[in-house]
Amino acid sequence: MSRIGKLPIEIPAGVTITVDLDVISVKGPKGELTVPHLSDVTVALEGNQAIVTRKDDEFTAKAQHGLQRALLNNAVIGVTQGYEKKLEVNGVGFRINGGGHEIELIVGFSHPVKYKAPAGINLAIEKMTITVSGIDKQAVGQTAAEIRSIKKPEPYKGKGIKYADEVVRRKAGKAGK
Repeated sequence: MSRIGKLPIEIPAGVTITVDLDVISVKGPKGELTVPHLSDVTVALEGNQAIVTRKDDEFTAKAQHGLQRALLNNAVIGVTQGYEKKLEVNGVGFRINGGGHEIELIVGFSHPVKYKAPAGINLAIEKMTITVSGIDKQAVGQTAAEIRSIKKPEPYKGKGIKYADEVVRRKAGKAGK
C-alpha cells in the first residue's frame, strides 16, 4: 500500500468535490480547481472524507495511487487556504516595481525585464520581496521558478533572485598574493 495514497483526505466545510469519469472538480471559498481522474484509481466520498483506492496491484496503479491522493489534497488545500511562495531580490541597484499580475524587474541588465503572471496568480511586492500567491500549487511554483530564472543568485556576492528560504552557498573568490 502507498503510504501517501492510503491516507484519507479531510474535506473542510464549504468545500464540495465532484467526481466524474475523467476529472475531479473541487470547489471552495477561494475558487474552483479541476484534477485529472487517473485511470487505475477510484475516488470515493464518505462523509467529510475522500478516500483514494487503486483497482489492482499493477505497477501503474501503484504509481497513480499516491499521485492521485496528492493532487486531490493539493486542490483541497488550494481552494481553502491557497499557496504562496516568497522571493527575495538581492543586489546593489536592483529594483522591483508593479504588482497584481505584472512586475518590472531592474536586475543588472541593460533593460528592465517585465514579467506577466498567468491567470489565477497574484504578485505582491513589499520592499525587495516578491510574493507569488494563488490556489493552484503547480502554477504558483512554476511562476516563482520563472521569476527566479530571470536572474539566479550567483555564488560570489549572492546577487540575484532567490527563494526566501533558499540558502546560497558562497564561494571565497580570488585568493590574492
